[in-house]
Amino acid sequence: MKAHTEYMTFHTKRHREYIHITPQIEAIVRKSGVKEGMVLVSAMHITAGVYVNDNESGLIEDIDQWLEKLAPFRREYKHHETGEDNGDSHLKALLIHHQVIVPITSGRLDLGPWQRIFYAEFDGQRDKRMVIKVMGE
Repeated sequence: MKAHTEYMTFHTKRHREYIHITPQIEAIVRKSGVKEGMVLVSAMHITAGVYVNDNESGLIEDIDQWLEKLAPFRREYKHHETGEDNGDSHLKALLIHHQVIVPITSGRLDLGPWQRIFYAEFDGQRDKRMVIKVMGE
């Protein structure tokens, strides 16, 4: 079995941001030479996530509004007693989750017709990393 690992770094301009990363993941899969296997895409921070969905701007806004409704910014989070002010960012990341696994077939991501991979940042404006691990034959 082959394994190939790369890292990406993000430094978003906004506090919350959703970044389409499918082309970068496709390039890493091609570079790996893996024809049959899987790729793990994992945010390495507890206030960021990775998800698969449609690359449609209205849907991305809907996701952002949904997350803000479920985990709104508020001063009363117990986490803020530690001196932090990003309790909502931790909760949003839990809802999105921190990683996805995507199958690779014939050397390509085996996504559905509308599926795309996104990095979701909930506490941005600083450097954050993501690991991409391609595994297979």
